[in-house]
Amino acid sequence: MNPFERISHNADIMGGKACIAGTRITVGMLLMQISEGVSYSELLQEYPHLTEADIAAALRYAAWAVGTKEEMIIPA
Repeated sequence: MNPFERISHNADIMGGKACIAGTRITVGMLLMQISEGVSYSELLQEYPHLTEADIAAALRYAAWAVGTKEEMIIPA
């Protein structure tokens, strides 16, 4: 099973940004909404074709993306 099967990248859709597969809903947009306090239930109401599994996949993808990048540590 592909852990990111719900996430797609297509240069013709949203400039190739990571999206929920079959939609134009970007992972970044979902993360921004969640970080601003929008609840899962509010997201599901706003985007009826979105599922809780889609939201979980977006969070899992974001955690993977952040975890694969090296961070530069700048001494204080």
